[in-house]
Amino acid sequence: MTQTTTPTTTLPATLDPQVRTLLEMLAQADGTPISDMAPTDARAMYLAMKDAYEVSIGKVEDLTIPGPGGEIALRLYTPVAAGGGALPALVFFHGGGWVIGDLDTHDALCRTLANESGCKVVAVDYRLAPEHRCPAAVEDAYAAICWVEKAGASHGIDVNAIGVAGDSAGGNLAAVVCQMAKAKKGPDIRHQLLIYPVTDTKTDTPSYQAFGEGFFLEKRTMEWFIDHYVGPDGDRADPVVAPLNAENLKGLPPAYVVTAGHDVLKDEGAAYARRLEEAGVDVTYVECAGMIHGFFNIKAMVEAARGDVARAAKAVAEALA
Repeated sequence: MTQTTTPTTTLPATLDPQVRTLLEMLAQADGTPISDMAPTDARAMYLAMKDAYEVSIGKVEDLTIPGPGGEIALRLYTPVAAGGGALPALVFFHGGGWVIGDLDTHDALCRTLANESGCKVVAVDYRLAPEHRCPAAVEDAYAAICWVEKAGASHGIDVNAIGVAGDSAGGNLAAVVCQMAKAKKGPDIRHQLLIYPVTDTKTDTPSYQAFGEGFFLEKRTMEWFIDHYVGPDGDRADPVVAPLNAENLKGLPPAYVVTAGHDVLKDEGAAYARRLEEAGVDVTYVECAGMIHGFFNIKAMVEAARGDVARAAKAVAEALA
């Protein structure tokens, strides 16, 4: 998720120096805010800003599977030096506010996660809003998990070692499908990697107040995303949209939750990690203090982000081993 407006406050010294430079560049560019764009234009801009970090990979396969609204495109990544045996799988849902983003915007991140974790990564090109409002994205995400469990063995996947992951809106989908899988008694998801996830639709938390302008993802952009995803008649408090509102989080898969220190979504990500822990779920919570929203996708510009991604991938490897 992106926003390119001029900061109204002085950037804090707590920012990573390379992140600070990036924000200053974006402020000078003074581009059109996403919230003032049509979704199609916002998608083109987001694609143009994709991470330029080059990552060699063992193999990439583009697949299509049946979905509740038509075919779903998947991209299957096999890590370097994978060997011949079946590998655990991480099913990945891209960010972009449920409105923008695709397989290409997160290609570099998925390659990195595959190599660093030693797992196969299955990226899911779910339906986007506003053409397809909630719960279309959730339905596609769940269908993809079901397919991996049912058909993954034929693609070299250990179907007894499946995890889910996603960044931002993709983290929201990962959290929601874990709740769905528990309610439906399957598939068996062994781990969830939630990267600065959207877990609520309220935009009045302290982190929204502190970082609502000038820190890449802005409050008005999130409101634009939520408006498109939920629509005028949708229930914004429904756990399918806001998984933080689920009544019972007991029995969910172990989680690794990442937030950025200068992100409007920081508080809700931390709150979800706390609720998981209170429910008895094994949780690792990591706040990357000097970072902004989207930092997993700016590895080419921010060196420190590479270490954060590597540590998250290591956690996935240990969880699915």
